[in-house]
Amino acid sequence: MFQTFAEFYDKSHPVTLFVLLVLSFYFIAINWVFFYRFFSLNQWISSENQSLESLLMGQHKIPDYAYLSHFTKTSHLSKALFDLASYASTKEATKGLMFLSVVASTTPFIGLFGTVVSILDTFDHIGQASGTMSIIAAGVSDALVATASGIFVAIFAYTYHQVLKRKSYELSGLIRMQGDALLSKEL
Repeated sequence: MFQTFAEFYDKSHPVTLFVLLVLSFYFIAINWVFFYRFFSLNQWISSENQSLESLLMGQHKIPDYAYLSHFTKTSHLSKALFDLASYASTKEATKGLMFLSVVASTTPFIGLFGTVVSILDTFDHIGQASGTMSIIAAGVSDALVATASGIFVAIFAYTYHQVLKRKSYELSGLIRMQGDALLSKEL
């Protein structure tokens, strides 16, 4: 049922092998982006949580480690200033999401391309020799590996995108709450 990698390599079309190589690189890249951004966002969320808690406990100045500390150096605090800070933090927090979104939406098509080329190659071989259903089944089976790989990578890319998007939303909310807390203390 399962073949060795060498047999698969010998039977597969070069385009299918190239597609599998590209999908492998994509899989490595999305994992790197996800884990790097996930841990950095978690650390950032933790520090912003601490900052918000200190403001809610009565502190009148934002801690130096908080993102808003860069925006509160001026003597005049305003809603517009905190909106700008929120937009800037959202821009910083959502880095890498576009890449994950593009990978999630394109990898099934890349895998499908590899499958179509491999199936066309199988039919070409059948036309050159008298083929049986076992040759067709083996060729289609090998070809579908590319589609399955594309879907596999897309599932991870989409899931990673959603997790990081949620973390970015959480961070943006924390920064907005800190701005609102500072504005309420100034009134």
